Amino acid sequence: MLRHEFQPGKLVAGLFLTATAVVYAGDAGGLWDTPWFLVVPLVVGGLCLAGATAALARAIRGRGGAEEGQR
Repeated sequence: MLRHEFQPGKLVAGLFLTATAVVYAGDAGGLWDTPWFLVVPLVVGGLCLAGATAALARAIRGRGGAEEGQR
């Protein structure tokens, strides 16, 4: 049994933030040159996609906890 509920929005946000960290780590390590403004579309786009994913998951699952007639 799962210990917590799977949240795909957090997964998408984590993937994009990890990708941003990898890009900057590569720049710091001297593997490539990354412009400073690259992080803005990467983070903002990732957060927007994560929000859309979370909203879609919420719509698919419905309300969750309480079923009809139960409180």
